[in-house]
Amino acid sequence: MNVVFDSNIFISATLTPGGKAEQAIQHIIEGRDHLLLSKDMIVEILDVLAQKFSRDQEELARVAVYLSELGELVKPVRRLKVLNDNPDNRILECAVEGHAGRIVTGDQVMLELGQYKGIQIVSLREYLENRES
Repeated sequence: MNVVFDSNIFISATLTPGGKAEQAIQHIIEGRDHLLLSKDMIVEILDVLAQKFSRDQEELARVAVYLSELGELVKPVRRLKVLNDNPDNRILECAVEGHAGRIVTGDQVMLELGQYKGIQIVSLREYLENRES
């Protein structure tokens, strides 16, 4: 299944090795799902790591390369304005353009949306539980 992970999943996996977010990344590595990313999403992840967590340029470069190799880069052609938070809209754009079946997020506003254009929006816990069965 094509999936899109919210930036918080990648940031958590980077900052907390061995946690649930890293388990989700492992599903991608093992080929259980196919990850979709956009350039805007990668830029947001790198910005958060640099600004909030003071990561240096070398580490940011490694993360950028890792992300680009981990998933398929999608180039959305249409901007959406569904939610108030622009990074959340970028995630929806990526999911729509890449024909994702699921968005995995910890963002409460996105979770309350539940689905968008047939794309399920689930928590990290729900994603992991569904992938175990």
